[in-house]
Amino acid sequence: MITVTDAAIAAIVDIQKKQDNVNIGLRLSVVGGGCAGFSYKLDLKEEKKEGDWIYEKNGAFVFVDPKSLKLLDGLELDYFTTMSQRGFRFNNPNAKATCGCGTSFSLT
Repeated sequence: MITVTDAAIAAIVDIQKKQDNVNIGLRLSVVGGGCAGFSYKLDLKEEKKEGDWIYEKNGAFVFVDPKSLKLLDGLELDYFTTMSQRGFRFNNPNAKATCGCGTSFSLT
């Protein structure tokens, strides 16, 4: 299971407002690549796919395909804001190592 923080939910709702589309959700997936072997991929999508894990709260949606969900079990999806940066943050207990930017991870 994946946990989505209130900050991440608020960020998704903000994206929906900016896009003027309440049906947009965040598709989170894992793809091969990056410094450490796997990378997180985020896309804006309106539709779910068959077999997707779906998280919905306050009108915000997160979609995850079954293959990615296995690698993301226990993940916390968060959103952060600092004076110089903002974005989604991935707190993945399955990651044995991560790259400096935090968007790439390895399982071994």
